[in-house]
Amino acid sequence: MFGLGSGFFLIIALAFIVIIIGSAIRILLEYERGVVFRLGRFSGVKGPGLKFIIPVIDRLVKINMRTIAMDIPPQDIITRDNVSIKVNAVLYFRVVHPDKALIEVDNYLYATSQLAQTSLRSVLGQVELDDLLSQRDKINHNLQEILDRQTDPWGVKVSNIEVKHVDLPAEMQRAMARQAEAERERRAKVIHAQGEYQASETLAKAAHQISAEPGALQLRFLQTMTEIATEKNSTILFPMPLDLLKPFLKGEDK
Repeated sequence: MFGLGSGFFLIIALAFIVIIIGSAIRILLEYERGVVFRLGRFSGVKGPGLKFIIPVIDRLVKINMRTIAMDIPPQDIITRDNVSIKVNAVLYFRVVHPDKALIEVDNYLYATSQLAQTSLRSVLGQVELDDLLSQRDKINHNLQEILDRQTDPWGVKVSNIEVKHVDLPAEMQRAMARQAEAERERRAKVIHAQGEYQASETLAKAAHQISAEPGALQLRFLQTMTEIATEKNSTILFPMPLDLLKPFLKGEDK
């Protein structure tokens, strides 16, 4: 009976030792860091690999150090020129100081998301709609600088923020379509006018050249007659320039 009791207590002791050793061992992946608290106070940050802590006394919290892509839900925004729009974005950030991410802020993921939403409404509310549509890179850069500056005390680095979609009201879409169509018509008219102007300049130069050389006019006349004759077998009444007959008239006068 005594032997059975001793064996039972030995099994319990071995199980307790295994549990203690298991709770003292932590395995951190390459992209993870472990923040250690000893009796509630910050003790240090452990890197990846096999790590040991003091059971019961130490508590290890794992922090993901990879870049996180977070969707910012659509925000109702009124631009500087009083246009009501909906804008969503995507935020890229990562933790660079895991101790600050745990100590300086409660739930750094939620805090970063809320900060991104409020900053998006604040910055886009100060720009006009045309600037929002045409200068996204500049706006994204300004947002990134603002967020990075405010999340720095939390140990969070904002690498980028991109405005994904701008949802315009239906009447604004129709107005912009009409504006784009009018702009295309204006460009077409300008290009047509420039072509007419260039053609008139070329014709004026040709007329000036032909008037300076009387023989050139006669050659051009004969060339035109040849082109007409080769097209169709028909009778054509063509006015003959007097300049073409002057050499013959001068010969008779002599």
